[in-house]
Parts: sequence; C-alpha cells; structure tokens
Amino acid sequence: MRQATTLITIDTSRQGLVDVTHRIEPWIREQRMTEGLLTVFCRHTSASLLIQENAAPEVRTDLEAYFARIAPESRDYLHDDEGPDDMPAHLRTALTQVALSIPLIDGGLALGTWQGLYLFEHRRRPHRRTVALHLIGD
Repeated sequence: MRQATTLITIDTSRQGLVDVTHRIEPWIREQRMTEGLLTVFCRHTSASLLIQENAAPEVRTDLEAYFARIAPESRDYLHDDEGPDDMPAHLRTALTQVALSIPLIDGGLALGTWQGLYLFEHRRRPHRRTVALHLIGD
C-alpha cells in the first residue's frame, strides 16, 4: 500500500462552479497506482467541493442560482466582516461539503460518464483556493 499527497492551487474569478477534474487527473496518473481511494479536501470555509454534471452548463447555472436563493446576500447577518457575501458563503459551504472520496479503479477516478469534480466558489471576488489531495492505494 502506498500513499501520495499534494496541494493544488485554484484561482477563481467569481462565484460559481470551477471544474477541477483536469487539474487532478494528471496528478493521479503520475502516481502510477491502479486501485485505491482519493480524498480531495478544500482548505477553506467559504468554498466547497461537489461532484456534479460536467456536460450541460445549465446545471451549473441552476445550482448557482439555487444557492443564491437559499443563502442570499444580506446585511441582516451578524457575521459580515468581509461584506454581504461573507456569511452566505459560509452557509453555502455548510450545505455542501469540503471533502470528497473517490475510488481509483484501473488507474482512473471512478467517476460516472457525466460527472466532474468542482470547486464551488461562494465569494464574489477572485480568490486563490488550496485543495489537498491524498491518494492511498497500489
């Protein structure tokens, strides 16, 4: 059994879903493992991770609109240290996830045909996000 870890940096330009699958898959191949488990961990409280549809861009648009409705920007929150999108970003992260586990089968991620890995940026302004990868397997 072997293990490998790395950190990847993802620059976001705005709120929304950023496909990071293409950033993770080459690193997986470099590890030359055929079976195992990948853990992806977002090191932030105002961004999160999702496995979601990667074909129809309308899915991303609808998801972004949905989260804007259920955790709207407002001056009514007590926590607004960084502006009106601060607390809604934390709420959106709490409703999603900061860690994912994806099986590695035959050297590749066991994602479905229409699945991709996404960083979900919940803040309006650009950010530099760090995601930790941990792969364990053979």
